[in-house]
Amino acid sequence: MFLDHASIEVSGGNGGKGCVAWRREKYVPFGGPDGGDGGRGGNIIVLADPNTDTLTDYASRKKFKAKDGDKGTGSSCAGLAGEDVILRVPPGTMIYDISDEANPRLIADLQATGDQLIAGHGGKGGFGNAHFKTSTRQAPDFAELGEPGRKKKIRLELKLVADIGIIGYPSVGKSSLIAAVSRARPKIADYPFTTLVPNLGVVKVFDREFILCDVPGLIEGASEGKGLGYQFLQHIERCGVLIHLLDVGRDDIIQDYKSIRKELKAFSPELAKKPEFVVLNKIDLVSGDVKPWTDALKKAKIKVFATVSAATHDGTDDLMKKLLPIVLEEKQKRIDLSEEPVDEKNLPVIQPHLLSEKMGAFRIEHVPKGLLVRGKRLEQFTAMTDFKNASGRSRFRDVAQRIGLIRALEKEMKPGEDIFIGERSVKEYVM
Repeated sequence: MFLDHASIEVSGGNGGKGCVAWRREKYVPFGGPDGGDGGRGGNIIVLADPNTDTLTDYASRKKFKAKDGDKGTGSSCAGLAGEDVILRVPPGTMIYDISDEANPRLIADLQATGDQLIAGHGGKGGFGNAHFKTSTRQAPDFAELGEPGRKKKIRLELKLVADIGIIGYPSVGKSSLIAAVSRARPKIADYPFTTLVPNLGVVKVFDREFILCDVPGLIEGASEGKGLGYQFLQHIERCGVLIHLLDVGRDDIIQDYKSIRKELKAFSPELAKKPEFVVLNKIDLVSGDVKPWTDALKKAKIKVFATVSAATHDGTDDLMKKLLPIVLEEKQKRIDLSEEPVDEKNLPVIQPHLLSEKMGAFRIEHVPKGLLVRGKRLEQFTAMTDFKNASGRSRFRDVAQRIGLIRALEKEMKPGEDIFIGERSVKEYVM
């Protein structure tokens, strides 16, 4: 089954809890704390793998969670990190964060083999009590909790990456052409919409290879949802060039050509601008005499690039040889474009308090439930504090006092308002 859309939920593993332990050995009178740190949680990694060509693996299973980190133990032994989970997707997969369904956000475009994204970050392991030993605090009796792994809802959208996309009406011979020039073996039959899913084939010319993509046939109105073409038009957006295949056995190939061009423009103006090469197919039906068709197309200002018979393989090898330098040129253009420097002026403005690793980088805002404090490091610190432990609570308040949080809250707080740092209610610990 071919699947090019999937929505899933990913969760990084939770960090392991730090350990409270004491070194007690014979003849060692001042052993002190020796609780080890917890291990970090595993990550959910989305990886572009060329051995995968569909998102079918995510049709039935919708939730993925990485392993939690192990808790620390005595003798300053750290817990093992949780194992990462790798989700393999085809190159050309776009990833959207849909945690806020009303505002989906593109977070990655895995175009090339090996491209990857950490979609669900594992939580940091908590420090054991050995970490908190100082000259003034020689017997810390608390440790940190592990940081919870981050959850996210994501949508995967596949746009096949190919050097050449073959377009045209149903049954003009697109599948036959890809079968003639590659090892792909698509279903071929003499009726419309034989091709129900895109087919990819690897073509070898001399010592070079490139990829062809054959998409289900387009018809008039495809951009509005008619036929099968609409849901697959997105796949030819990633093709470097297009072969527009025309069937000499049809009644009006000029009208066929114009209809398909109209649908491309209606779907995407950028798609309509792609380099396009018109190829006449099924010349065996007219014994190779294609002059009437080429003359008619020339009169309509439609340039014919090549004539072939996919069924008899007549002219197919020569067609691929003519296309090779064009494919290589387009590849180089895409490489040059990807290496262009990023215009930082057009990048979205990101609030610094959500990125900074400094504890004092926070922001307070009024929300319906009360006062909400946002700050990457402060939220992490709060989530990892063991509020059941008196020493842990004392440390939390000391840090809040030192970074100016309590003073800032006193200025902003209204009578009866609750206080949240991230998802945690902390009013009783800071006020």
